Amino acid sequence: MSDERAETAKWDPAFTRQITDWVGPLIRRYFRADVHGMDSLPDSGGALVVSNHSGGMLTPDVMVFAPAFYERFGFDRPLYTLAHYGVFIGPLGDLLRRAGVIEATRENAADALRSGAVVLVFPGGDYDSYRPTLTANKVDFAGRTGYVRTALEAGVPIVPVVSIGAQETQMFLARGDSIARRIGLTRARMEILPVSIGFPFGLSVIFPPNLPLPSKIVTQVLEPVDIVARFGDDPDIDEVDQYVRATMQTALDELARKRRFPVLG
Repeated sequence: MSDERAETAKWDPAFTRQITDWVGPLIRRYFRADVHGMDSLPDSGGALVVSNHSGGMLTPDVMVFAPAFYERFGFDRPLYTLAHYGVFIGPLGDLLRRAGVIEATRENAADALRSGAVVLVFPGGDYDSYRPTLTANKVDFAGRTGYVRTALEAGVPIVPVVSIGAQETQMFLARGDSIARRIGLTRARMEILPVSIGFPFGLSVIFPPNLPLPSKIVTQVLEPVDIVARFGDDPDIDEVDQYVRATMQTALDELARKRRFPVLG
């Protein structure tokens, strides 16, 4: 399959190793990142890793999770991350694809999963990563359930993952989704116009993006969910989604109970 037909063909394990070796340690030290439960991921075959998304525009989720994944499995097993098409605009697009970031389409996800790869998806996307600080520890996918169909059609398990801390890297005031609808941003596939306060620019309405505070980030990988084994051959998509989110919420609540102070962890 040619590069033009499959985004997965653009993954470059040597380039990914370089990025992981250079950037991974910096991210891990800056955020004092801990990733637990990597043994819960299947040792082989495809799997859909489903995670909450945090930290606004400069979300560190992938660069916290990916180094732990490659440390556990090596660079013979690719990790693909689904991302909004907008991140590929400009010169960074090719670099992101070489590092395993692919456009978030059902076709791309299916290609990757059927090849036996692990795919990381944040169903809540920007809507989740800009959730207000007052609801920082709530799993919110904005009603999106396509990830369940993707896993079901590819015949792979869902591996839930929860992370805490990145939503403390600045103060998130509002998503601005109602404003985005009013001024027509949804026509450009922009569903939010988030407002936040941080360092060094203070008040930000998307731009300029503030630098993230060095908040301690803890990520927990949960047990895989075999959809057919748990819900039968013809599962109710909403029921599966509710179960996955409830499982994640319970785990996130537990991480929140263990957290002593914001930012410090």
